Amino acid sequence: MRPFAGDRLLVASHNIGKLEEIAHLLEPYGVSVVGAAEMQLPEPAETETTFVGNARIKAHAAARATGLPALADDSGLAVEALGGAPGVYTADWAETGNGRDFVMAMERVWHELEAANAAEPRKATFCCTFVMAWPDGHDEVFEGRMPGRIVWPMRGDRGHGYDPIFQPDGYDVTFAEMDRWEKNKISHRARAFEKLVEIFDR
Repeated sequence: MRPFAGDRLLVASHNIGKLEEIAHLLEPYGVSVVGAAEMQLPEPAETETTFVGNARIKAHAAARATGLPALADDSGLAVEALGGAPGVYTADWAETGNGRDFVMAMERVWHELEAANAAEPRKATFCCTFVMAWPDGHDEVFEGRMPGRIVWPMRGDRGHGYDPIFQPDGYDVTFAEMDRWEKNKISHRARAFEKLVEIFDR
C-alpha cells in the first residue's frame, strides 16, 4: 500500500457536507483538505457500473487536473431481492426535474420489493468505496459495507437519503432514528475510512 506523504489532499466532491466530514476525520493526521469546487473542477460523467469504477473516474480526473493526490468516493444502497439495485444508481432513483426526492426513491424501492413478492427479511447493504489516486496514475481502493434490511413504513427524521428505510444488522432502529454521531461510527463510510486512514499513519 502506498503511503500518503503530503499534507494537502484534494477531495473530488462538490458536496460540502462530505468535505467537512472528511476534513474532520483527517485533522489528527495533519492533512488539510481542499474541495473540487474550490479548485473549479467540473464533475466528470460517472459512466461505470460499479462503485469502484465511478470513484476511480472522479479521483483520477481530479488528480490529473490539479497535480494533487485526490480522494473520491462512490456509495449507494444495494437491495438483494432487486438484484443489487439501485446500486450505483442510488442517487439517480431520487432525481426529478426539481432536484432529488428521496421519499419518491424509497417508495420505488418498496413498490419494487412488493411487486417481486420479496421474502422477509428484505436484505440490503449500504456500500462505500474510497479511491485515492495520485497524479502518476497509481491508486488505492478502500471498501466498507454495512449490511441490514429494508423496513416499511419509513422511520425517523435524521440522516439523509434512504436512511429511514434501512435498519442495520444488530440494531432495532433505522439509520434515520440514530444519533448522527452513532451512525457515523458504524456506517459503511466509517468502515471504509478505517481502512483508508492506514495510508496517513506516519
